[in-house]
Amino acid sequence: MTKSTLKSLAFFSAIAFSSATFATNGYLAHGYGIKSKGMAGAGVALPQDALIAATNPAGIAFVGNRLDFGVSVFSPRRSYEVEGTPSASPALAPGKVDSDREYFIIPEFGVTWQLDDHKAVGITITGNGGMNTKYAASDNTFGGGAAGIDLAQLFIAPTFSYRFDNDAAIGVSAILAYQGFEAKGLSAFGGLSNSASDLTDNGHDSSYGAGINLGFILPVGSKVTLGGGYRSRIYMSEFDDYKGLFAEKGDFDIPASATIGLAWKTTESLTVLLDVQKTWYSQVDAIGNSQNPAMGICGTRVTPTSPSCLGGNNGLGFGWNDMTTVKLGVQYEASNDWTWRAGYSHGNQPIPDSEVFFNILAPGVMEEHFTVGFTKKYDGGRQEINFAAMYAPEYSVKGAISPTQTVELEMKQYQLELGWSFLF
Repeated sequence: MTKSTLKSLAFFSAIAFSSATFATNGYLAHGYGIKSKGMAGAGVALPQDALIAATNPAGIAFVGNRLDFGVSVFSPRRSYEVEGTPSASPALAPGKVDSDREYFIIPEFGVTWQLDDHKAVGITITGNGGMNTKYAASDNTFGGGAAGIDLAQLFIAPTFSYRFDNDAAIGVSAILAYQGFEAKGLSAFGGLSNSASDLTDNGHDSSYGAGINLGFILPVGSKVTLGGGYRSRIYMSEFDDYKGLFAEKGDFDIPASATIGLAWKTTESLTVLLDVQKTWYSQVDAIGNSQNPAMGICGTRVTPTSPSCLGGNNGLGFGWNDMTTVKLGVQYEASNDWTWRAGYSHGNQPIPDSEVFFNILAPGVMEEHFTVGFTKKYDGGRQEINFAAMYAPEYSVKGAISPTQTVELEMKQYQLELGWSFLF
């Protein structure tokens, strides 16, 4: 697929994904598909809609011919608070600063076709985000006026699944990815960069890449199903306009992640879900590389470039650790075509307290998500109205940024999503 074709397909979400943030585990979405989101992202072993392909491509073999569309209103509340007297450069003024823009519209889409009793195909359009901040010029965050970063990611995934006679299934998706990025107000870090002209305030830049997603479904007895999915690292082209910011001259790949889970149908009406997800943030240098002690080395270097400085092969990053998230969900199929859902997830957020300085730009500190949702079928079961709500309570990380100053990163999140499904 050419870049122009990918851009055309991406137009579906161009406005919504521009400057988008998402209910996040790190910066990955807490779930894909409105039914899964109603259970805190659980459901890798319980295919219910076309969006299952984003987590487990094997699942589309069980959902038939259908179209699923959802739109959510997402509200992240991000801030940082500095305590102490400045003693280093760039310095931060004491006080609390809130990130602007608190509401985002986010769509998702999927469609599947059952080719025969064994084979199914589909396509999904989904997004990731969460690395978005916007601090006003009046806050003068890093001494360069308005500051922040904007990262939006869009995935287009054609999918194929094969279902065996014993109701096991395997599936594969080809992932075509687009990223948009912009950084502002970081000129104070010019002395730490290998290319200060490609560090900040260069407008939006784009990158493209591809990866693969594999999945399986395996019945375990008559009431329990095991499911799993693995999304490879997605190798992206470099952000050339920001080769002085990200490690490896602007490289910003999307980390690999894997999910495995169980669906236990305890009664005819009640299903209990347990998923475990792992994301390897540390394997992407721009995300995982530490800012310490490289920041001190770059600040005193005598050569024009260094592999340890911003943009270098081992350049400064956000210092994120890998993240494991446990997701619990329940689904109750009531009478009159109503289905009710609830969920809870917990993961240890990826930012160490020693890495808080750069993460003012990307405070992905969420650890818990509480969710509810429902589905109402109508038109003889051919159409559905779906709903999910999420609340992620405030969480913070505090660490030293100089011998005399500390900064505390804070975030909480809300999300409401409404969707429509058509079975054909």
